[in-house]
Amino acid sequence: MSKKLTLLLGATDNRSKYSFVAADFLTKAQIPFIPISIHKGEVLGNKILDLQEKPLLEGVHTITVYLNKYHQKEWEEYLLSLNPKRIIFNPGAENNSFAMKANQMGIEVLNDCTLVMIKTGQY
Repeated sequence: MSKKLTLLLGATDNRSKYSFVAADFLTKAQIPFIPISIHKGEVLGNKILDLQEKPLLEGVHTITVYLNKYHQKEWEEYLLSLNPKRIIFNPGAENNSFAMKANQMGIEVLNDCTLVMIKTGQY
């Protein structure tokens, strides 16, 4: 299993949301993650960073996206500036224009499910 630092975009402390379940899967798989959102809170002991502050982050390998495309637009440039190796658009978060920008920068783009990828060892 990979130990690639993951930015969990759209993190929440709401246990019924898929982004929370993803945090749980990442934790159990021992994949380090940074939760980030416009919503404050904590996910499994990790403080949710404020997306509006656009924190400087280094070493982000994967961004796993749990925001629908309409809520991604204002954050695209910031996210691309983190120079991730990979962006995973989870079901409901697919965004062709953002994906094209990422591809042009040499970033691997997947329309996939982080939960399934972790469970099947593809992460």
